[in-house]
Amino acid sequence: MKQERVSKQVCIRVLWIAAGMAGLLLIAGVSGARASEIVPSFGLTRTVDSDQANSNVGLAFRGNIAGPVLQTELGASYRSQTYADGAVKARMIPLTASLLLRPVPAIHADAGVGWYHTKYEFPDIVGAPNDETTQQFGVHVGGGLEIPVAPKAAIDLTGRYVFLKDQESNIIPQTFDPDFWTMSLGLAVGF
Repeated sequence: MKQERVSKQVCIRVLWIAAGMAGLLLIAGVSGARASEIVPSFGLTRTVDSDQANSNVGLAFRGNIAGPVLQTELGASYRSQTYADGAVKARMIPLTASLLLRPVPAIHADAGVGWYHTKYEFPDIVGAPNDETTQQFGVHVGGGLEIPVAPKAAIDLTGRYVFLKDQESNIIPQTFDPDFWTMSLGLAVGF
């Protein structure tokens, strides 16, 4: 019961943070030189310890801070991954903040930080707790390509590598590396 209450509180906090970030980007977009963008996306992720890629979904808000050359991006996504040959299942909700540098309008390099809320489940380990939840901060680097398809719409292809602290568990007799890469395809819509 207590675990369920904590999970609901975390979800409410995540929603408030996302709403606040969206509001800040809307204000930045209204006062900036160019319209803001919303970017829903679908992609693939793969941890460094796995050969298996899994799907993820995301939503990002972008706004200009120095003309079209420098942008901010605030995003949220959901991903699921297995570790230790399927003995551990992880469900992650990353909330990220990034700076995007656009030397030319169609190409961007980005770097940023994120808060990663992760729930680990141990379905096949006898005597293990049902789940374990962690929150940690990480950093990411990446880049992408934006291909215009309409005056206020573009196909957005972004790749990132996420650096997280190695994880240890009393259930798993080893340390594992939760770093992962992600590649997403989205539709950037200006407003």
